[in-house]
Amino acid sequence: MNPVKLRINGQEVEATAGTSILQAARMSGIYIPALCSHPDLGSAEGFLAENLIYQCNKKTANARPYSAGKGCGLCLVSIRGESDLVKSCITEVTNGMSVITENDNIREQRRNNLVSLLSIHPHACLTCAQQEGCSLSQCSSSVPEEERCCSKFGHCELQDVANYIGIPLSTPGWLSAGLPVFEDQPLFVKDYNLCIGCTRCVRVCRDIIGIGALGFVYDETGRIQVGTIEPTLEASGCKFCNACVEVCPTGALMDKSACMGKMGEDIVPCREICPVHIDIPGYLRLIAEGRRNEAAAVIRERVPFPGVLGRVCPHPCEKVCRRGDLKEPVSICALKRYAEEGDQGLWKVNSKFGSETGKKVAIVGAGPAGLTAAFYLRKKGHGVTVFDARARAGGMMRYGIARHRLPEEILDREINEIFKLGIEFRKNQSLGNDFTIDQLKNDGYEAIFLAVGAQSGRRITLEKSDLPDVLWGVDFLVQVAEGRDIRLKENVIVIGGGNVAVDSSMTALRCGAKNATIACLEKREDMPAYDWEIERAVKEGVKVMPSLGLSRILHKDGHIEGVELIECTSVLDENGNFSPSFSGKKENIKGDQLILAIGQTSDLSFIGDDSSISVEAGFIVVDKGTLETGLKGVYSGGDVTGVPWSVIDAIADGRKAAASIDKFLGGSGDIEEVLFSRGAPNRHIGRDEGFASWPREKVPELGLESSHQGFQEIVSGYSDQQALKEAKRCLQCDLRLFFDSNPVPPKKIKALNRENINAVPEGEGVFRLYDVEKNVIFIKGCASLKDAVTKALNEYKKAAWFDFEENRMYSMRESEMIQRHIHVFGKMPGFVEDEIDDLF
Repeated sequence: MNPVKLRINGQEVEATAGTSILQAARMSGIYIPALCSHPDLGSAEGFLAENLIYQCNKKTANARPYSAGKGCGLCLVSIRGESDLVKSCITEVTNGMSVITENDNIREQRRNNLVSLLSIHPHACLTCAQQEGCSLSQCSSSVPEEERCCSKFGHCELQDVANYIGIPLSTPGWLSAGLPVFEDQPLFVKDYNLCIGCTRCVRVCRDIIGIGALGFVYDETGRIQVGTIEPTLEASGCKFCNACVEVCPTGALMDKSACMGKMGEDIVPCREICPVHIDIPGYLRLIAEGRRNEAAAVIRERVPFPGVLGRVCPHPCEKVCRRGDLKEPVSICALKRYAEEGDQGLWKVNSKFGSETGKKVAIVGAGPAGLTAAFYLRKKGHGVTVFDARARAGGMMRYGIARHRLPEEILDREINEIFKLGIEFRKNQSLGNDFTIDQLKNDGYEAIFLAVGAQSGRRITLEKSDLPDVLWGVDFLVQVAEGRDIRLKENVIVIGGGNVAVDSSMTALRCGAKNATIACLEKREDMPAYDWEIERAVKEGVKVMPSLGLSRILHKDGHIEGVELIECTSVLDENGNFSPSFSGKKENIKGDQLILAIGQTSDLSFIGDDSSISVEAGFIVVDKGTLETGLKGVYSGGDVTGVPWSVIDAIADGRKAAASIDKFLGGSGDIEEVLFSRGAPNRHIGRDEGFASWPREKVPELGLESSHQGFQEIVSGYSDQQALKEAKRCLQCDLRLFFDSNPVPPKKIKALNRENINAVPEGEGVFRLYDVEKNVIFIKGCASLKDAVTKALNEYKKAAWFDFEENRMYSMRESEMIQRHIHVFGKMPGFVEDEIDDLF
C-alpha cells in the first residue's frame, strides 16, 4: 500500500491510509493536544452509551438513549481549503492534505472546549498563579479544600494540557455536583467529581481488556457520567487489573498504593519485593496458559535453585500481592514449585556461556550464596573453585533445613546442574584451618568470595547445659542431615522461636519423641519462624508456649527433669535492640530432653586482628553496593554479613557478588539472561464470572497420621488443574506497564535567537527570560511581545532562553507570574527587579 503524503505545519509527513491526522502528527513528533484520545484506544466519537450505570449506590439512567460519545474537542486542526476546523482524532489523512495545528482560531476554539471540561472538574489550582511548587497542604489563595485539585497535581495530564492550551479568564468557577467518592474498594479510589467524561476507562475495559465492567450515560444536564454496569465492581466482572486507572487523565481513578515516579515498583510489588526480582506475573501467566516448561525458564533467568525456593522460600511476594487486597494472595511459591517440577530443560537452550577468561575465583562456602556466585561466574567464563568445610555442598540448605521441608534429591539435582558447568569442588576444606586467604591469592585466585554462612548454633552460659540430654538446635539438625541414627526421649523441650527451633521440634517427633514443646521469648505473633511452619508444627502436636524465657534446667542425678521458665514482658528495648525484660513470674514444665535453638553465628576465627576485613557485631562489613570487604578483591555475602536471612536473600547476594567480581576481573558485570523470549502480554484477559471471589487453591499436604513415620516431604505440589486455577487468580498487575501514554505537551521555553523571535506574535502578553541554566531572571508584561523580546535579545546579555504567554491583561498577569516565582523560589537566581525598568 502506497503511503499517504501530506503536510503538517509545513512539514512533509508520510502515513498509511486510514491513519488519523492526530496519529500522523504524533508519529512525526508534532504535538496536538487531546484528552479523550489515547494511543492504545479507539476514538471516543461514536462510542455507545449504556442504558444505566452505577456510581456506588447511585443509579443513573441514560437521559439520551442511543447517544454516543462526542470526544473532548481539544484536538481541533485546520485543513487548507476547508472553512471549519476538524477533529484530528477522527479525520483521516489524504494525499496532498495541508494541516495547520496552531493559529488564533484553533487556540480560541480549543480554549472554549476546555472551558466545558473544566466546568465539571475542580480547577482552582489550575488557574492559581502560585501553582508551581504548591505543597497541596496549605492554600495561600484560600481556595476551599473541595475545590482544590487532587494529589495527582503536578503529575496530571489534564493540568499539562490545560496549561498548554491556556485557561480563559472567562472560565466559570466549579460547582460541586456532590457525586460519590468510593474509597472502600480494593486497590484504587474512585472520585466521580474529578471525572471529565473522556470515557478512556470505559473503552480500555471493553476494547482492550475485554471485560466491559464500566459504561457511561448522559445525565439530565447532558453531562457524561461514568460508572459500573452493575452495583459493584465485582458484580460487573472487574478483574482489578487497574488498566482503567492507568489511562485516566485526571485523579478520578487513583491507585491506593502507587506513588508518582515509582509506578513500576508499586504497580508490580511482588516482583519488586523479591530479592532477585523474578518476573512473577510473567511465569504465572505462562502457567495459566499451560506453558509449564516456559514458566520454569522464566524463573531460571534469576535463580539456579527454583526447586529449593518452591519449597522453602519465605515468599515475601505473597505478603504484598495485590490479590490479597481483594481476597487471599496468589500462591506464588507453590506455583514456582509447580513450574520447576514441569521443567523439561528449555532454559538450557538459551543459556549463555562466556568464553574462557583465564581468571580464577575462589568461593569459600558451598551454601546458596556461594553456589549462586559460582554458577554465574562460571557462565561468564571464569575458572571457579568452591571450598567448603563439610563433605557435601549445600550449606544450610542441606544441613539446616529439615528433610521433611526440603528433600535431599531436589537439592542434589540443582547443585549438580551448577557443578556440571565445570566448577571444581573441594570438600572438607575449612578456611583458617586448611588454607588461608593469602594462600588463595598465592595460588592465583584473583578474586575471593567469602560465603561461609552462619552454621554454628549460638551458645549461652547456663548451668547444666553440658548434660548429655541437652542438645543444640543447629548441631541436632546437622547430625540428622548427616544420616546419624538419633533417638530422642519421649518429652522434648525446645527453647527458641525461629525456624531452627520449629524444625527441631518437628524433627524430634520424627526421631522418637512423643511430645515436643517450644518455649520462646517472643509473643506468638512476633515469633521469627514462618507462620505456616508454626501452624504445621501445631497441627502435628507441637505445643507452643510464647513469652517465656529459660530460667534454669531442672535435673536430678545427671538427668533432665524439666525446665523453669520465666515470663518475658518485652524482647526489645525502646531502641529496638535485643534486651529482654522479665516479670519474675515463673513456671515449671516437665521434660527429659532439651534442645537449645537460640540463634546462629558465624565462625570468623580466620580473620586476624590485623586484617583489612572488618567485623562488626559478629558480621563481616561489606560495601552494600558491591559486597567488597575492606580487602581489595575479597567479597562477602549471605548470612555472614547480616541476619535474618533466607535462601532467596543469599541467592540475591550471590548474584550481586558475581556481577561485582566479574566487573572487577575486567568483565561487564552483566549476568542477566533471557531464557525464554517473550513479548508484550496479551492484554485481552476477558471475563470470568465470579473472578473476584475465587478462593486460593489449597496446597496438598501429607496427612497427620503418617507425617511422623519418617522424613517424607510434608507439602506436595499442585495438580495441573489446581495450578491452572491458581495461576488464573493473578490480577496481572504488570499489564499496565505495556500501555502507551499520550505525549507530553512541548515545553514552550525556546532559545533566545532571531529565528525563534520571528515566530513570536505582535500582540499583548507576558514573557520570561532565563539564563543559561534555565533559571528565570526576569518577567515582563508588554503591549508588543515581539518588540519586547527583540529588545531583550539585543540588550540583555545574561538571557539565553525565553517563553511567552499571550494575554491582554498583561499587567495583571505579569504581577501574578512574579508573585508565583517569589512564592516558589523566595527570590529567583539572578533576578534583579530594578533592571526590568532600566531595560524597558
